Amino acid sequence: MKKLFPDIPCIGSEHLMLRQLSPGDAAGLRELTNSPEVYRYLPTFLFEKKYADAECAIREMYDAGRKESLILGVFSDGAFCGLAEFYGYRAPLRKVSVGYRLLPQFWGRGIATKALALMVGYLFNETDIRIVTASVMPKNRASAGVLKKNGFHCVQHSVPENWGYALPTRADKWIKTAAGNPRA
Repeated sequence: MKKLFPDIPCIGSEHLMLRQLSPGDAAGLRELTNSPEVYRYLPTFLFEKKYADAECAIREMYDAGRKESLILGVFSDGAFCGLAEFYGYRAPLRKVSVGYRLLPQFWGRGIATKALALMVGYLFNETDIRIVTASVMPKNRASAGVLKKNGFHCVQHSVPENWGYALPTRADKWIKTAAGNPRA
């Protein structure tokens, strides 16, 4: 089995592709990072938000940004929809966290659900990862629904976390294991 971050995967299905961003994806990334709707339920310190220039962010996310996380672009029938991220990698535990963010025009189409299914399938079938977690603000019911549809279980409610805001952010903690048992 592969370790998680040495290679940048290209993960796909018939209509959906998760792949490394290229300079040609800068306009889509710029649109995403400039959308207050997208980032209202997300931490303030996400990698792509550290750079004013989207092309610079793309260059850096596969260099400096790849030490503990991996960001892939989400594409539906070739159109840039958003980002999928693997982060918080803990090699000894064989655990990683996942996140996703899509442009508003792609919400409600099942793209996040399918992207997460591709991410989890890749992790459990192609890497040595056995535990996948996610944190979601309780108000973000759509994201909680994506996790439920993919077999995640909420194991903690409204836990304070540092998401970069002045006060701790309340988040629900979700888990899925390779064995399908949230307590494995």
